[in-house]
Amino acid sequence: MIDTSFLRLCFCALVVCLIATAGCGGPTSSTGPSADPSAATGYDDSPLFDDVTSELGVDFVLDVGDDENRYFMPRIVGSGVAFLDFDGDGRLDLYFLQNGGVKSDTPSRLYRQGEDGKFVDVGAGSGLDVPASGMGVAVGDVDNDGKVDVFISEYGRVRLFANRTVGHEPKFADITQDAGIRNVFWGTSCCFVDYDRDGWLDLVLVNYIDYDPSRWCADGSGRHDFCGPDNFAGRVTKLYRNLTGESQDSEDGDSTKRAIRFEDVTAEAGLAAHPGPGLGVFCADFNADRWPDIFVANDGRPNHLWINQRDGTFKEEALLSGIATNAMGKAEANMGIAIGDVDGNGLFDIFVTHLTTETHTLWVQEPRGMFQDQTVASGVTTAWRGTGFGTVMADFNNDGLVDLSIVNGKVERGTGDALSAPKLDKFWAPYAERNQVFVSDQKGGFRDVSEQNPAFSSEPGISRGLACADFDNDGGLDLVVTRVGAPASLYRNVAQRRGHWLMVRAVDPALNRDAYGAEIHLRAGQLKRLGWINPGYSYLCSNDPRAHFGLGAADRYDAITVIWPDGVEESFSGGDADRQVELRRGEGKLVEPPPG
Repeated sequence: MIDTSFLRLCFCALVVCLIATAGCGGPTSSTGPSADPSAATGYDDSPLFDDVTSELGVDFVLDVGDDENRYFMPRIVGSGVAFLDFDGDGRLDLYFLQNGGVKSDTPSRLYRQGEDGKFVDVGAGSGLDVPASGMGVAVGDVDNDGKVDVFISEYGRVRLFANRTVGHEPKFADITQDAGIRNVFWGTSCCFVDYDRDGWLDLVLVNYIDYDPSRWCADGSGRHDFCGPDNFAGRVTKLYRNLTGESQDSEDGDSTKRAIRFEDVTAEAGLAAHPGPGLGVFCADFNADRWPDIFVANDGRPNHLWINQRDGTFKEEALLSGIATNAMGKAEANMGIAIGDVDGNGLFDIFVTHLTTETHTLWVQEPRGMFQDQTVASGVTTAWRGTGFGTVMADFNNDGLVDLSIVNGKVERGTGDALSAPKLDKFWAPYAERNQVFVSDQKGGFRDVSEQNPAFSSEPGISRGLACADFDNDGGLDLVVTRVGAPASLYRNVAQRRGHWLMVRAVDPALNRDAYGAEIHLRAGQLKRLGWINPGYSYLCSNDPRAHFGLGAADRYDAITVIWPDGVEESFSGGDADRQVELRRGEGKLVEPPPG
């Protein structure tokens, strides 16, 4: 057997040398509004997004607490947002986390999307209407009952809410203690993944730093300012194994239900060997063995890539894979994570955001499991840069190529004022920056079109969470942004020359839920694209769990291959574009696994 670690080490050494010398049977479907079949493909510089926040009834403002301790570091780190269908009606709803603390009068808020497409606050009495020092949110069905549950990370605590909704009236129960989940550290991004492939979603929780609120920090001129992560030790990313499948009865003795249980397996899995400070997380199969791995973006330290050893343990291999640092071997302020196939080679690439004074990094994957820093070639260094947090790589104009969005906001005092950021008070205004949008340059890189997208990019703010979803089911991907001390914004995709599209939902009937972790491979003529059933990416957020594909001029697709979370592969026949399809495990044609 070939020693893959040795090959990775050789590859890594080669890259260093080169740098030195160079300087979502057939599917069931539901048809939505179709794109114009005669529409030309390619971006025409018309706006991609329109701000529909007020029009659609969203009025959330992120509370950052009182003035007693304005430089409390969790305030500047921000809070996330989740797209979720809590009542199973096929329309995505919204859940916003608050950050004013557990004693605040402003609770987190749940908005239900009605048949008219507008959002109504239904949080009161739902169980999710909790005050919090909220950070990250993950959405997933942890007991396989067909209803998505909600996990939130906070400064100093975590909470798991079981979905007990009946009809359209939301009802969630806090089961954290009974479920056996405990974390007293500063949790940030989180996600669900079936790391042991037993059919039950496990939980990954990224922890940040061992923060001491009494520590006084200053900016370059000696003025009081927020502390940076280098002042504190990093914390360990935690892994909780789902034991619900081993449970027999529910808490109320109903034998038809299972009690939700988790076990902290961080130490046994090996993750305790390398602390953070972690901010972003993404889970996928990085080395083609069909077992999910864990990528963690660390703030100011080398990133971690935890490779699944298929025996309940993980091995940290970010350096061997070329994704620990940038091309110069420097660890930057890694924060948000975007995933997409930039160059169309069938392998996913990774983009991570950094500080204004640094360069965001794009690692291109080739061969499988090996990443090279292609930031300069991608064109993102030629544009104005902010301090990026949430980020998404997705096909916003449906031309078949991924685009890029980044939300920005400083963590150290800048030169801005309340006039340039009218929705912020004078304390927060110096931290404000504008957001950015890039489109594919058709050559494996990007070009900045932020000026052509004023609704999304013109007004400065302290943006943190960025979540992506087709909330109106029209084939165009939409965005929602959270901001420190300011209103959140909901952006509808209004691109005028969108190409054809396909939205894929993958379901395992035996598990009664979406198949988190499934890889979706689509072929339409010469176009080959990769997607995931995985809402856990960007920064502190949970996104649309379906896989979206832009098809350009193709009004049909030829085939879809699904690699299910346990490694089983099925192929499904093609069909018409401009619709959502639901792929159900067992209804496709089995594909023999590759040898080895």
